[in-house]
Amino acid sequence: MKIFLGLVCVIFGGVGWIGQLISGINFQLAQRWGLQEKSCGTDPLFRRAEKNAARWDSFVLWTLMAAGILMLIDNSWWPFLSLLAGGIYLDGAGREGAKYLSLHREGVRIGTSRDLMRDAIFFTAMAVISLWTMIYALWFITTKLNLI
Repeated sequence: MKIFLGLVCVIFGGVGWIGQLISGINFQLAQRWGLQEKSCGTDPLFRRAEKNAARWDSFVLWTLMAAGILMLIDNSWWPFLSLLAGGIYLDGAGREGAKYLSLHREGVRIGTSRDLMRDAIFFTAMAVISLWTMIYALWFITTKLNLI
């Protein structure tokens, strides 16, 4: 289980972190590559907010990838970094989902229906992976390490 979850964390965390790193550095490139919504379908304020959020995300989203690497090499710090990363990712998924819903309901242009579906799938995967990671880390801490 730990190896599989470690691979999921490395791949999913790496994709998310690298995508946000590219978006924070070169937003137009991220748009061309489909990592961000195209300008024609979005409000300028939304694009500015997404670019600034990408800069913050590139600062914190590496944690899930790092937790996965620690799982794979069986480093004793993996459960603790997994709890931190899971919390960051769960917060991000919930906050982004709430933001998208509220902006969409207020009529702010936030992308095409295809963009919205892609983002909903990604945020749902984010939430599931973060919960899975945190639950597994807590299980490991309580049963294997007998810390709680």
